[in-house]
Amino acid sequence: MPTLPAEVLAKARARKLTVATAESLTGGLVAAALTSVPGASDVFVGGVVAYSPDAKQHVLGVAAATLAMYGPVSEETALAMAEAARQLLGSDLAVATTGAAGPKPHGGRDPGTFCVAVVGPFGSLALTVVAPGNRDAVRAEAVNRAIQALCEVLDSATWAGTSVE
Repeated sequence: MPTLPAEVLAKARARKLTVATAESLTGGLVAAALTSVPGASDVFVGGVVAYSPDAKQHVLGVAAATLAMYGPVSEETALAMAEAARQLLGSDLAVATTGAAGPKPHGGRDPGTFCVAVVGPFGSLALTVVAPGNRDAVRAEAVNRAIQALCEVLDSATWAGTSVE
């Protein structure tokens, strides 16, 4: 049985779509999970780790107003990060993670809180999760949720012109 990252890549490949990442709290772990799959390079184009709010703004171009209004740990920021990675790296879709892994709060959010967003030409998906556990457990759950979100988007029935027969 294929792993979830392998499943995501196979679905993207079947639809002739490319994938990118924009990561904060996961620090490149989503990209690492995807690139651990042999043959990932025909689907995965790259990723950006923008860990600080300044990096989100100055590297990914997340609007200062978005960061000020919603904070660095928000669905709005995650959506902006994903869209920026999609544009910057020229991918069809992108997934982003941002959050407070702990042990301290970040951006006004309690430890364990993270946001995931996926964007593509069809629209977007965003979610907020509060995960139990230590820093490593929260980051692992964020990776899992990010890859699940990609899979959900790739399974969506709204893919005009990219369905697989």
